[in-house]
Amino acid sequence: MAAEIHSRMNTSRPVLLNKIEGHQDAVNAAVLIPKEDGVITVSEDRTIRVWLKRDSGQYWPSIFHTVSAPCSAISYNHDSKRIFMGQDNGAIVEFIMAEDFNKMTYVKTYPAHQNRVSAIIFSPETEWVISTGHDKYLSWMCTRSGCLQGRHCFGAWASCLQYDMETCHAFVGDYSGQITLLKLEQNSCSVISTLKGHEVPAPCIGILQLFDKVQSLCYLQLTRQLISCAADGGIVVWNMDVQREEAPQWQESDSCQNCKQPFFWNFKQMWDTKSLGLRQHHCRKCGKAICGKCSTKRTTYPAMGFEFLVRVCNDCFDTVKDEDRTSLATFHEGKHNIAHMNLDNTRGLMVTCGSDRVVKIWDMTPVIGCGMATGFSSR
Repeated sequence: MAAEIHSRMNTSRPVLLNKIEGHQDAVNAAVLIPKEDGVITVSEDRTIRVWLKRDSGQYWPSIFHTVSAPCSAISYNHDSKRIFMGQDNGAIVEFIMAEDFNKMTYVKTYPAHQNRVSAIIFSPETEWVISTGHDKYLSWMCTRSGCLQGRHCFGAWASCLQYDMETCHAFVGDYSGQITLLKLEQNSCSVISTLKGHEVPAPCIGILQLFDKVQSLCYLQLTRQLISCAADGGIVVWNMDVQREEAPQWQESDSCQNCKQPFFWNFKQMWDTKSLGLRQHHCRKCGKAICGKCSTKRTTYPAMGFEFLVRVCNDCFDTVKDEDRTSLATFHEGKHNIAHMNLDNTRGLMVTCGSDRVVKIWDMTPVIGCGMATGFSSR
């Protein structure tokens, strides 16, 4: 079921420590158990499993529990040993973990959503279980009474959730590309602001260029690094401790904003000048609408998130210096589809899981810095 990969190495890339196999379907979420060599997984095969590392170095399930519907999300609070598991039918089920991690006791079921639960966060300070779902709702429920405290509807189904427990602010991302900041109250909420597309305020990061859909994010406040995982298996560590530039809005024009030649839909200018229309492109650095002849150059521009070659106009290319092309990210291969990740920043450990039914445990200290691994000890 699980295999020991190899011991730690002094490298500049994530080190694969263990690989856990045995699920019958996609693993939708996994969390590391703090201060323990353990992992909790939930899967499309309707199972919630607790894996503990044995003396052999392999991970074996100490708990194998089957529920009524596919499991889609999880939140675990180590201090209280409470597990909140979201399901495809919209319900959230609460369990209490035994101290020895060999038994899980059912507590209650919360009717949180009418469709698949996409994300869960438990707030012990307010005793709320906060969740998002494919029914386009954010909901928060009281764990004492099991009653719904409040709901907020979005224009598209909510895909990810972050929560600031000190200020009671919820950040909700949805499939329209919008991020909504809400202030949650006991029985109501208020929308503070909405971020749409690339219209983000400083010091936000604008666009970070990737090849496939980002599935999971984690921000390390101490080292100012952002870790992203994608469906293509890519693991990227972004250096956010630098001055970032916001990507420009693409400008609209009927003719090239450099040479003034008409684009192919500009029939009037084509007729007046007796010329053929040109194809429209955009400079990634300034956002101007330009033709192919005025954008023959390609460059990286990491300050704006472009770590790979992108189209720029010839004028902007001349302004990019060699030092401007220095990479601000490191790219690593997870070698499996990654649908979810969880980071234990006190030990520098990360767990990834995905539709390939594999769970991987990584030592991230070579790429996020040994200072993060304050509780990490070699075994």
